[in-house]
Formats: sequence, structure tokens, C-alpha cells
Amino acid sequence: MYIKELTSDEFNSFTDNFIDSSIYQTSEYGLIMNSQNYTSLFLGLIDENEIKAASLILIEKEQIFKYAYAPKGFLIDYNNKLLVETFTKLVKEYLNKKKIMAIKINPMIIKSSYDYTTNQTNYNPNFNEQMEFLKSLGYYHLGFNNLFEAFKPRYNAIIDLDKPITTLFGNMNKNFKNKVKSADKNGVRIVKTDISNIDYLYDEVKNKYPRDKEYFKNVIQYFSKRNMIDYYYAILDTNAYLMNIQKKYQKQLTVCNKINNKLFKNINKNNEKIINNKITEENKLNELKNELVYATKLLKENPNGIILSTMLITKYKDEVMVFMDGYNKDFKRLNAKHLMTWKLIEKYSKEKYKRFNLGGMTNPSVNSKYNGLNEFKLSFNARCIEYIGDLELITNNVLYGLYRNSKPVRYILKKDK
Repeated sequence: MYIKELTSDEFNSFTDNFIDSSIYQTSEYGLIMNSQNYTSLFLGLIDENEIKAASLILIEKEQIFKYAYAPKGFLIDYNNKLLVETFTKLVKEYLNKKKIMAIKINPMIIKSSYDYTTNQTNYNPNFNEQMEFLKSLGYYHLGFNNLFEAFKPRYNAIIDLDKPITTLFGNMNKNFKNKVKSADKNGVRIVKTDISNIDYLYDEVKNKYPRDKEYFKNVIQYFSKRNMIDYYYAILDTNAYLMNIQKKYQKQLTVCNKINNKLFKNINKNNEKIINNKITEENKLNELKNELVYATKLLKENPNGIILSTMLITKYKDEVMVFMDGYNKDFKRLNAKHLMTWKLIEKYSKEKYKRFNLGGMTNPSVNSKYNGLNEFKLSFNARCIEYIGDLELITNNVLYGLYRNSKPVRYILKKDK
């Protein structure tokens, strides 16, 4: 067996037929990352003119030191110990010749799966054996991080789409179902839009994702070539929104008039309960009156509607994934993101995709500022998949030693820039 640099076509041919792979292990993702201070190459393990394993390798250059990444790990059967051992040995030798000091991988080896609805965790019975085997090959585990410290999130929220639409909706958190219905009634509409215009998305998420605008453009360019990406807006139909508030106002006005009539008929009786009810319902009426004024102003200023949130969806094999998303915080209460997420779950389920990946999350058992993010994703009845995390393999001991010893100096130089 030997290592060979593959062409993008050779790599695609292998990855497209590999059972369990990610959008981050595609040639397109490698080309996207070329604009982000990385060079990319595609390596294959060849045996009798057949590719037995492969990997996208991203190489980061920091001054004289080169460090490599294999996003989502190698495309290999991790249960085949001989194959993993051989690939590790040959990749290490290959990268060493290229003066790359180390490689980091985050394999799609599942540690556990957490069910939010039943509050049960299922553990991979082979995990400890797989972990110890990788360590025996020289991989150093960088820890079970709980937040977003790693190159890719260690936790993902995934919805299995192999159920009827009614079941998928019924399994959602009750509060979320109400928010989805509310957004629909308020005139929020989901629109598939032109993926060439990413200005709004970039403005919404530029502080959330540590990437420049060139990255966004390349995501669109390269994933579009094989129809691997869709772009959606959630738009508020301001006319429909106003009409819905008018209906709610008229309905509440009727409620208040009935209470006033009841109070008038019982004018000489103990009316404390009716009076308390009157105060409660009139408060609701006043709130709707304010919302009516607000909705009227929105329609006047935005007759063509308002973009409330956006979502960039990648499609690869039988999985769709929320690659990026953003929303306008000023309109958070209209629940546009809830409606858009559900509508896309519904759409891709009908198109026979098997999994809807809502993207990264954090450890649900650890309290953090990301609790709201976790609750949002898990409330769609998603499973929380916990992966093994990052592992590092040193490929050039001399360069790695120099790199580690020069860390204080590099820190000072970086600080002085």
C-alpha cells in the first residue's frame, strides 16, 4: 500500500461512495478553505490500484511552521484496525517529508447520543476500545471540550427524517409548535432565494463566524457547482402582519365589550371577579392597540416586506445541514427562525433526505451562555450527537519541538503587531 495525491475527481469518486462522510470532507470544502490561509490536498491510500481510504488535508502555514488538519477526520473504516494503522503510518511519513509538524483530526466517531425528549443517553459500546487504539498509534486526545473550543463542534444536533411529517411536527416541543403557528399567522413567509446575493447573510453573521466575506463567496461558488447548497429568507409580509393584528384586535375588542355588558347588567351586585377580568382583558387590548400602531408603521415603511432571518443549507448525500444562519434581533419575537427551521425540515423530509443537521451545539449538561442555542435545536426533537473530539498526531518531532519551544517568542511577536 502507498499514499498518493488524488485529483479532485478521484477524491470525489471515493468520497461520494463512502458510507459515512461530511460536507467538510469534500473537495469543494478544501477549495473554499484555500482563501482562508490554508492550502489543501487530497490523499488516498492505494492498494492494487484501488483507493482504500482518503482524506482532505488542510495545511496552515504560520511563519516557518506548517500544521495540518483533516476536518471530520479521515475517510476510513475506524473498525478496521490494520487499515487505520497502515494509513496512519503512511500519512505520517508523507507529511513528514513535506515538513509538516503535526496533523489534527476530529473523526466522526460517536461517543454518545442524547435524546432530549426521553432524557436518555445512549453510549457507543466500542468507544473506549477505539479511543485506546488511536492513542496506541500515537494520537494524542486533546480533551472532551464542552463548548466551541475546537476546530469543529464536538456536539451536533441531528433530526432523523425517516418519519411522517405529522410525527416530526408532533414530536416538537409544544411551545415551539405554538411559535411556528404564530409566525405563520403573523405573515412570516419562507422564500428560496438567489444564492449569489449573500450581503444580508454576511452582515447578520460576520460577528458570529470568524470568516471574511471572501469565504462566503467561495462557499456559494464551490458548493453550487454540484448543487450542494440552498439559500433561504424568512420575510415578513407586512400587509399580512397588519391584517392579522387587526383581526386579533377586533376579536379582543369583542371580548372587552361582552365584559362591559356583563358588568352593566350586574351593576348592583358583587362584581369584583368581573372587574378583575375586565382589567386583564383591557390590558391585552391596549397591548394589541400598540401592536396595531407598530404594524401600521411597518407596512408604511416596508411595503415590500422585511427580511427577518436567513439560512444557508448544504446538501450532501442523504444529509442536509444548516451551514450558516442569521436573524434580525429586532424582530426576534416574531419567531421567524422557528418557522423557517420547521418549513425546511418539512421540505427536505419530503425530498427523502434522511437527516437534518441543525449544526453545532455545546454539551447540554453544562450550563453556559449557549443554553438558549441548545434548547432551540433540541426542541425540534433533535438528537445531540457527541463525537470523540480533536486528536493530534505529531508527524515531524524536530519541527514540533521547535514549534513548542518557540511559543513564548511567537506570542510576544504577535502581541507587538
